[in-house]
Amino acid sequence: MKRDDSIDRQGVIVAHYGVAVEVAFAADGQRCAVRVKRSSGHVIGDEVVVKGEVLRRLPRKTELRRRDATGNIHLLAANLDLLGIVVAPLPISPPNFLDRAIVAARSADLVPFLVINKVDLDSSALVDSLRATYGASIAIFPLSAARKIGLDPLRAHFSSGHRGAFVGTTGVGKSSLLNALCPAIALRVGELNDYNDKGCHTTTVSTLHLLPDGGELVDTPGFQDFGMVAISAPELAAYFPGFEENGVNACRFRNCRHRSEPACAVIARVEQGTILEERYRTYLQLLDEVEASVVDERQRDWKN
Repeated sequence: MKRDDSIDRQGVIVAHYGVAVEVAFAADGQRCAVRVKRSSGHVIGDEVVVKGEVLRRLPRKTELRRRDATGNIHLLAANLDLLGIVVAPLPISPPNFLDRAIVAARSADLVPFLVINKVDLDSSALVDSLRATYGASIAIFPLSAARKIGLDPLRAHFSSGHRGAFVGTTGVGKSSLLNALCPAIALRVGELNDYNDKGCHTTTVSTLHLLPDGGELVDTPGFQDFGMVAISAPELAAYFPGFEENGVNACRFRNCRHRSEPACAVIARVEQGTILEERYRTYLQLLDEVEASVVDERQRDWKN
């Protein structure tokens, strides 16, 4: 049946190929490709209205962004409500990768959770350490995508209609994980580099997939860094994992940065031992990054 290009059709972008996007329409489940400019700014998860060859983006509810090592900002996906952060015994994620991703997710109104992949390897120490550090802050799913171990709790986590994405450094097994959750897509899986135990990029095109038990997953390319974007010092203080018990009104000052302010509840908890010195040092490192980023942004604004 010939498509009527004179009517508006609402759908969601499920794949992006640079000069074209694939749109899945809500009314009938049909899909079509629509040409776009490379600089159009459309991303996976965007809700759009298509009329003929014209595509109009609807307002976004949420955006997932990251800053790379060179300072460039990348918009990864839109209209998500979950973010799965994937780690593994190998390759080892960069320092503070998990903390940055958790803060970024929370600041974007996404609920973060942790996936510990490759538990069929020698992973007990890693699992215990991550449970001790993050177990009170976010849900944790130890599993093996390759061995199909521990997948059912993660399937149930998505099954009530959530849309999420996995982020993680290259080689931690995001594509293997998505293959295990949704076998019909058969994404290509890479091997670790024997030289440095880092992964090879296997996902080059972002795509959105329906999970058999309910929910949707966005597959994104792997990367080695997850810099925070437009995070203020108060947001970092509120979203840093392990500071949840602090509460909004626990410190004397509502805009307390937990660095040296008097009557700071976080500093008191560090002195009492309920927050580990190591975690507090990590927070201060990220606070330095956030404050430096704010200065850089102001300087760019002045130059413009």
